[in-house]
Amino acid sequence: MPREHHVLNPATEELVATVPATTPAEVDAAVTRATAAQAEWAALAPADRARLLRRFASVVDAHVEELAALEVREAGHPVGNARWEAGNARDLLDYAAGGVERLSGRQIPVAGGLDVTFLEPLGVVGIIVPWNFPLPIAAWGTAPALAAGNAVLLKPAETTPLTALRLAELALDAGLPEGLFQVLPGAGAVTGSALVEHPGVAKIVFTGSAPVGKQIMARCADRVKRVTLELGGKSPNIVFADADLEAAAAAAPMSFLDNSGQDCCARSRILVQRPVLERFLELLEPAVQSVTVGDPSDEKTQMGPLISRAQLDRVRSYLAPYRAGGDGLVTLSGSAPQGPGFWCPPTVLAGVDPAAPVAVEEVFGPVAVVLPFDDEADAVRLANATEYGLAGSLWTRDTGRAIRVARAVAAGNLSVNSHSAVRYATPFGGYGQSGLGRELGPDALTAFTETKNVFISTEA
Repeated sequence: MPREHHVLNPATEELVATVPATTPAEVDAAVTRATAAQAEWAALAPADRARLLRRFASVVDAHVEELAALEVREAGHPVGNARWEAGNARDLLDYAAGGVERLSGRQIPVAGGLDVTFLEPLGVVGIIVPWNFPLPIAAWGTAPALAAGNAVLLKPAETTPLTALRLAELALDAGLPEGLFQVLPGAGAVTGSALVEHPGVAKIVFTGSAPVGKQIMARCADRVKRVTLELGGKSPNIVFADADLEAAAAAAPMSFLDNSGQDCCARSRILVQRPVLERFLELLEPAVQSVTVGDPSDEKTQMGPLISRAQLDRVRSYLAPYRAGGDGLVTLSGSAPQGPGFWCPPTVLAGVDPAAPVAVEEVFGPVAVVLPFDDEADAVRLANATEYGLAGSLWTRDTGRAIRVARAVAAGNLSVNSHSAVRYATPFGGYGQSGLGRELGPDALTAFTETKNVFISTEA
């Protein structure tokens, strides 16, 4: 495996940086440093830990523009999105800091004494971050893990290590103990494997593909090591005939084009009730074609490039069987720049077999399929006709229907008459092949703790 990784700008294919890869021996040394730092960190008074995390958030806030610029260069995210991502990391640190002094156990009524529980840190936590949202997802695991009293070893994706490395520098600037939060760049098969298998790492948080997540879970099982897994999605966007069609069509493009479709929550299956299908497609076409695709550093850009040549080839492989006007398909397409960069235009396919790979597999690109349905039961059947269950949206003016369908769709995160973004204050996670466990929200800190029960006898 290479001893260094080249970071390319996805919009230009230019070299941005060369980053050394972490060896297994270096992972071992990092665990040793983290173990010592964690003991120091956990011994601090909760108020002091909270104060340092708030200072960390403040330092991140002062560097939002710098972090956003790094995200633009290494991930190809439009600058407006990148600013939101840097701000999300800041906000999550603030939110997690507020939980430090509220991480309380319980007093349980028992006979003959007093029974109390303590929530204690696990120790050293390994967090493996994907390339699609490198900065916010790094914070999703890091902030609550630190707040709960743990040390964090973070392995970024090979293609997007720069924001993570800078975040670790900012943690030191904020006064966090050295060794408490370390970033270990490298290949998943080497650095990631060493992190997963190290006996000194108490938990692994992984966001990525389902096949790799299953491998990590199996390897953690051998050591009875805790895992949280977020493994993808094929989310439905259900549009009923009684919906505000204009609003639903206007909102649909960015529900699957945000981050060029490289989003586990992308609403890439648009399910439309048959009586309004034709009208919805008429409204959707100009909405798709109006999306501005181009230079990520331009404030007007809504969609940038894909992350790599390999990802572009993957997306094209799903589109290869379909051509505009061929096989009875209706195809809506936007535009994308020509020349250098990993560009793919926004694409919508209608008339696709609901069992076709493009309709059931996670494409992870700016591609959606439109599938008709007949009634409420048919909509739920189609929505659940996937091994994933991460997110989804439904559009209707009928409140009762909204509640019934939301309860019936097997997904962890649903929106009604909107395409709600992930919020740091609410739980996030999926059903089925979308993963295991929940991140974010008011219970995020407890996922990084061990419960200890203590009984104190009051009998003489």
